[in-house]
Amino acid sequence: MLAQYDVIIAGSGVAGLYCALNFPANKRVLVLCKENMGESNTDLAQGGVAAVLDLTDDSYDLHMEDTMIAGHRENDPVSVNILVKEGPDDVRRLYRELGVEFDKRPDGELNATLEGGHSRRRIVHHKDSTGHEISLKLCEAVKKRDNIHVAEYSILYRLDRIDGGFFAHVLQDGQARVIAAPYVVLATGGIGQVYRYTTNSPIATGDGIRLAWDMGCKISHLDYVQFHPSSFAGGDANTRQRFLISEAVRGEGAYLLNCHKERFMHLYDERLELAPRDVVAKSIILESRRQADEHFYLDIAYKGEEFLKNRFPMIYNKCLESGIDMTKEPIPIFPCHHYLMGGIRVNINAKTDIDRLYAAGECACTGVHGKNRLASNSLLEGLVFGRRAAQDICRKSENETFAPPPFPTPDSVDGAPLPKGMDLAINDIMQRSSFVLPDMGAVREGLKTIDRYIARLKTGHFALTREYIETLSLATVAHIILKEIQAR
Repeated sequence: MLAQYDVIIAGSGVAGLYCALNFPANKRVLVLCKENMGESNTDLAQGGVAAVLDLTDDSYDLHMEDTMIAGHRENDPVSVNILVKEGPDDVRRLYRELGVEFDKRPDGELNATLEGGHSRRRIVHHKDSTGHEISLKLCEAVKKRDNIHVAEYSILYRLDRIDGGFFAHVLQDGQARVIAAPYVVLATGGIGQVYRYTTNSPIATGDGIRLAWDMGCKISHLDYVQFHPSSFAGGDANTRQRFLISEAVRGEGAYLLNCHKERFMHLYDERLELAPRDVVAKSIILESRRQADEHFYLDIAYKGEEFLKNRFPMIYNKCLESGIDMTKEPIPIFPCHHYLMGGIRVNINAKTDIDRLYAAGECACTGVHGKNRLASNSLLEGLVFGRRAAQDICRKSENETFAPPPFPTPDSVDGAPLPKGMDLAINDIMQRSSFVLPDMGAVREGLKTIDRYIARLKTGHFALTREYIETLSLATVAHIILKEIQAR
């Protein structure tokens, strides 16, 4: 790893890697990965990418309207317009230039499916592991680029502003390092680990959001959290990371059933199983209260063994590992944390309100999703605004030179051991106070505890470790969420 780069990108999901690939060969780019290069929420994405690739039976206006409806019209229409009109070309680049193998129909055209909230079949996919396929091909492309350096097991934990750029403080292999760059892109993903149960990767601890908050960036709508209605509820009930039963299963015709194995969505929304995610999740919670029972199911067995094994091979095998055969019986499901609509406030070029600092992907708030993300718009957002960040940086840096001041001494990593269990306590507070339908009493009490944790973390002279960095990030994110809920 060099001491100086033209751009530092923190994160190796779709936004970070696609951003890196949009820089020319004369730009030295550093990609920081908290774990290995392929570990991200992108890698876990199942359903697909929503994009209007055929204007015969679809339109940009329809995709925009579906996005606005799902987001309760709290979306930024300018950002949504950019997403739906520019996104198709980025998706085409995935399969034409980067080799992403989207599923095809017998006639050779891409096979688009339907998901909740969409009025047309516009989600292109690679079976039920689209994110993994995209992540794999992006990683392969990045490795071929001589100008992109990838630093695995490296955590960006602080940014110091300097004249013309930043000093980035990175924890790598247990040691602190300082790296300089005129531009930084935060693509650190979501906040899943702040909740007791989540579909997110273990690395999703909100580090980029905490970094931006500490620097004084505007953070918007962090309480706009999406709880996916159909996480797998079989197997070990104490498993923190829940396996997602893709939106595409409902899109292909699955029925939601209550504890009596009866359909119930007609009681809550005329769109039935194809209502947007937040509507379905709230409907399940209301139905669980009506029935005084939290057993719910997703039934698509009527589609037949051949169809299900070919369309959803990963979901089929994951369910089978827990003793559930989705070709013969309903899948046990229940809502859990899935996605963040808010984050670091950015403009249409992914720029924050701090000069030379950008954010893209789930950690950023572009305004695209409004109050609730439309299914399969997340990978699209990462592509579009990751690219726009790179393009804006290239425009602004065309005639620039960067000469950082003398480098500071790296931080000492020595200190007291972190008290055990603080992260789990934060999880329990968030699960009690802000799961699907907030409990205002629990919000007020939880905020007091969280604020005590933050004060202790900042004054306790703890050792600089990954665990410490992540716990501070989780506490900061929890504080912002609870404050926003309280303010509303």
